[in-house]
Amino acid sequence: MPKKKRLQAFLLVALVNTVWSLPMAALSASTDLSVKFSQLSDQFIKETLVLSPTGATQAGYHKHLDAKTGDVIELDEMLDDMSLDAMSKQRDFFTAWRKRFLEETPVASLSPEDAADWQLIDDQIGLQLLELNEIQSYRHNPTVVVELIGNAIFSTLSEDYAPVKMRLGHALSRMSQIPRLLDQVKSYLADADPIFVTTAIEENAGNVDLIENTLAKEIPAGSELRMEYDRSSPMAVHALKEFSRWLKDDLGKKQCHRPWYLGKDLFDKKFKLVMEVQVTPEELLKNAEQEMELVRKDMFRLAQSLHKDMFPDHDQHGDLAESERENLFITEVLNKISEEHPKRDNLRSAIEADLSSIVQFIKDHKIVSLGPRDNLKVVPTPMFERGVLSVAAFHSAPPLNPKSEAEYWVTPIEPSVPEKTAESKLREYNNYALKWLTIHEALPGHYVQFEHLNDLQPEGRRLLRSLFGNGAYIEGWAEYIAQVMMDAGFLDNDPKFRMVMRKIRLRVLSNAILDIKMQTMGMTDEQAMDLMTKKAFQTQAEAAGKLKRAKLTSAQLCTYWVGLSQWFAFSKRYENALGKDFDMQKFHDKALDEGPLPVPVVEQLILSGASAASSKNRTSSTNASLNRQ
Repeated sequence: MPKKKRLQAFLLVALVNTVWSLPMAALSASTDLSVKFSQLSDQFIKETLVLSPTGATQAGYHKHLDAKTGDVIELDEMLDDMSLDAMSKQRDFFTAWRKRFLEETPVASLSPEDAADWQLIDDQIGLQLLELNEIQSYRHNPTVVVELIGNAIFSTLSEDYAPVKMRLGHALSRMSQIPRLLDQVKSYLADADPIFVTTAIEENAGNVDLIENTLAKEIPAGSELRMEYDRSSPMAVHALKEFSRWLKDDLGKKQCHRPWYLGKDLFDKKFKLVMEVQVTPEELLKNAEQEMELVRKDMFRLAQSLHKDMFPDHDQHGDLAESERENLFITEVLNKISEEHPKRDNLRSAIEADLSSIVQFIKDHKIVSLGPRDNLKVVPTPMFERGVLSVAAFHSAPPLNPKSEAEYWVTPIEPSVPEKTAESKLREYNNYALKWLTIHEALPGHYVQFEHLNDLQPEGRRLLRSLFGNGAYIEGWAEYIAQVMMDAGFLDNDPKFRMVMRKIRLRVLSNAILDIKMQTMGMTDEQAMDLMTKKAFQTQAEAAGKLKRAKLTSAQLCTYWVGLSQWFAFSKRYENALGKDFDMQKFHDKALDEGPLPVPVVEQLILSGASAASSKNRTSSTNASLNRQ
C-alpha cells in the first residue's frame, strides 16, 4: 500500500494511555452538544430527502412535516424538481447547512461516534456542492434524469411501505409529472457526450417498458386507478419517447464541449470526497499496477499445476519468453475453467441455487453473524438500470423499513443478444465466478453488510450512515469477505475457484487503473481493452461492459481496491492486537455493526470502544484523532 496519513491509535495500549477523567461540567457540556448534533443531523437528513422525493421513498421516509407551514408533505406522490431554480436552492441549502454544522457543532468537541457522523455529513455536502457548482452532470448527462424517473416509479412498486392500492396511486402521481420534469431538463441540457446520449436512449426505453408493461399489469381492470392510468400514461409515454427522439436528433447532434471524463482537477476533488481517506489517485495507481504484477505471478504458479491436469498432452512451452509463457498458461487454464457455465436462460436460477450452500458454509465456519430477517430475493435488474449494471447489483431494504424486501439484481441476457456475445458473458461468469458474484453481492457480502447496518441504533444514525455511506468500506467489504471465504476453504479449496478469485483480483486492480487513467490521463479505448483482456484476462464482452461503465461513472471503480486494501490492513492489525483472543466472527460483527464509515474510522471506533471497557471516560484527544486534517 502507498503511504497514507491514517487515523491514529491502532494499538489498544496507546489509547488507554490517553484516557483522562473529565470534570462533570465538561461531561454535561459534551452531552448537550451530542443532543444538539443529533437534532441537527436528523433535521438535515430529512430536509435533504425532501429535496429528492425519489431518494426519500428508497430510504423509507414517506411523510415530512414542514416546520414552517405545519403541513405534512406526502413525498411518495412527488417527482423531483430539477429546474434551475431548484438547483440554485440546493446550492444555498448545502452551503447554509455546512456553515451551521461548523459553527454550532464543531467536530473537535464531539464524541467519536458523532465526529464520524459529522465527517460523513461534511463530505457529503462537499460532494453535492462539487456536483452543483463544478461537475454539473445534470447539465451534461441525460442519464441522470432518465434513471431518476425509473427509480421514482420502480421504488413505489417494489418497496412494501403501504397497501398496494396506495403505492400504485403514488406511481401514477409520479408518472403524471414526467412531462414537467423532462421539460425542465430539456431547457438547459446544453450538450452531452455521445456515450451519455446513447445510454440515456437505451435506458429510457426501459422507462417506457416500466409504464406500459410492469405498471400496467399491476393496475386492476375497471378500477379508478385504471381510469387514471389510461388518462395520464399516454402523455407520460409520449413525453419519454419524445425525449429520446430529442436526444437522438437534437442534443446528440450538437457539438459536445464537455467530454465524458472529468479531467485531473475535478477527478482529484471528487476522489478525495468519495474515498474519505488520505491517498491520492497517483499513489493508488502506482500501487495497483505493482499489485497487478504480483497477482499475475501468483496466477502463473497456480496455473502451472492446473495446466498439467487439464492439458496432459501439451508440452511446457519452454521455447517461449517468460511473459508469453505466463500469458499462455493462464489463458489456457482460465478458458478451460470457463467452459463450466450455465445456459443463457439459466443465469438467475443458477445464482439462486448457490445461495443455500453459501449460507451453510457461513454458519459452519462462523464467518459472520446472519440476521433474523429472511428478506433477500433474486430478481431481474430493472431495464432502466441496465446501462450501467450489465451483470448484477444489490438493492438493500430501506433503512427506515428494514423488514422490506432486499433485492439481488441479476441482468438477464436478452434474446436479442447474439450467441457469440452471450457465450462470452457466460464464460466470464462461469460456475465459479457466479459463486464469487453471489458472495460479493449477497452473502456474506452486501446483503449481510446492510442487514447489520439496518439494525444500527439510533435510527437517525442508521439513516445517516446508510444514505452517506463510504463507498470504499462498502465495496471493499464485499471483496475482502470473498477472500475470507476462499481462505476458509469454500468449495473444498478447489484450485479452479482460487484461480478465478485471482482473476477477480486482477479485475479489482484494473478497475482502479481504468478509473484513474481514463478520467485523468487520456487512456484510449484500445488501451483500456488491452489492459482488461490481455493483462487481466477478461472476456471481450466483460471488458466492453466495463469500458462503458468507466465512462458513465467516475471515482467509483477505485472504491473496490481502496476498500479491499483497508479491510485487509484493519483485519491484520486487529488480529495482532488481540492475539489468541481474536475471534473472526466477532470482529466482522463489530465492524459491520458500525455501518459504512471509512474503514480507518471504524478501526478507531472499535479500538477506542475496546479501551473504554477499562475506563468510563474518553478524552478530547481521542475525539480529535477522528478529525481528518
